[in-house]
Amino acid sequence: MKIIKATEKDIPLIQDLAKRSWENAYAEILSGEQMKYMLDTMYSEEEISAQMQNPDYHYFLIYDEISNIYDGFVGYENHYEENTTKLHRLYLVPESKGKGLGKKALEFLAEKTKASGDSRIILNVNKYNPAKSFYESQGYKVYDEGVFDIGEDFLMDDYLMEKYI
Repeated sequence: MKIIKATEKDIPLIQDLAKRSWENAYAEILSGEQMKYMLDTMYSEEEISAQMQNPDYHYFLIYDEISNIYDGFVGYENHYEENTTKLHRLYLVPESKGKGLGKKALEFLAEKTKASGDSRIILNVNKYNPAKSFYESQGYKVYDEGVFDIGEDFLMDDYLMEKYI
């Protein structure tokens, strides 16, 4: 596995990986309308490009050298809060799950977080997403809950998780 810094030329790939992973991860959790709305807004070319202009926001692609395919991506922001990096996005396509890539991606994130001078990683996970168990297995703990209005009468009902490194 290689983790490769994404650039603006990779935006279509990030969009495709997001769509493929979301269709699997959220099919039973979100309505088709909400999934489309979120993908169209959160993963628009303009949104991702703007994030890439922020020197603290980073996208990395997860690449399988053996299969010669991209398995997913990570998007995170250093210094989101004091001493805190926020994991905004960690998505793997369905056929890549179970290979240990998520664990390796979180280890990579911990290294990058330390290198930035931050000592805490936070993330949001949908209350009905089985990924919560994965994050707990990697040492993350729920510290709060939140319901967030994301527009168009859609809500995100999340656990807020953290890990100190």
